Amino acid sequence: MRRHIPVLLSAVLETLQPGGPSVARLIDGTVGGGGHSHALLEAGVDEVLAMDLDAAAIASAQASLAIFGKRVSFFHDSYLNMRAAASHLGWAKVDAVLLDLGLSSMQLEDPERGFSFRLDAPLDMRFDASDDGLTAETLINTLSGDNLADILFRYGEERHARRIARAIVDKRPISSTLQLADAVARALPPQARRVSKNHPATRAFQALRIAVNGELDAVERVIPIALDLLRPGGRLAVITFHSLEDRIVKQAFKQLSTDIVSPPGMASIETRPARARLITRKPIAPDSDERAANPRSRSAKLRAIEKL
Repeated sequence: MRRHIPVLLSAVLETLQPGGPSVARLIDGTVGGGGHSHALLEAGVDEVLAMDLDAAAIASAQASLAIFGKRVSFFHDSYLNMRAAASHLGWAKVDAVLLDLGLSSMQLEDPERGFSFRLDAPLDMRFDASDDGLTAETLINTLSGDNLADILFRYGEERHARRIARAIVDKRPISSTLQLADAVARALPPQARRVSKNHPATRAFQALRIAVNGELDAVERVIPIALDLLRPGGRLAVITFHSLEDRIVKQAFKQLSTDIVSPPGMASIETRPARARLITRKPIAPDSDERAANPRSRSAKLRAIEKL
């Protein structure tokens, strides 16, 4: 397996440590291979609460961050439960929260996980493989064609969702990633296959992964949780990899950083002061050097807010 390369690393350091070492306690809610946390600890962060829903990621991070000893505490859990994890450590407030919402190389290249259409694997796609919850195989073999098309369109923004859904239903049962990728590719019109820059199954795999893990709902719910945990002046940074996640983060950050004032005679409209200020008016994207060194970073965007 290739080493996981943390994306937008310089931007993360500059965003969360703007004046040099200033962060005592940081929550890395998606620690992955530990690349971001490693750099932040080296940059002067005192302590990191490292969380991940993927047990394999926690094991990898424990190995890569072992040199920092007790400065890192690990929790195999969803970032939605960061409040309970922080409380377990006796942390009432934290200085920074980082969420890197992308898949790691480790996840994509594990043949048992089913995230990639380039490896033949069971259709799993769960971030938490120890959970008895829904798998992608269950979804594609049990949903109606209409419901399957809705998932492909809503979470993958797939123009040919209905054609693909019909092809999947016709090919059922489907039990492996290559079977699914082949069914999707054959369902697309020849012109769509020719002009696409990505593999024909890219959007379908994204949609199923999001549906299996409830990713968009989790992103929407975690932002107020993280903001509540921050001290005044603390910062929340979120890295997204597709437009659906980025739209949620952008809208949430805009709402949190906007004062709402009742117009004269409109007392029914709740007055609400802004709770944060935008650090990134526009998202930070990888430069050409990073894109060349790490092609999978090309769609990454970093947005950040500071708690007032």
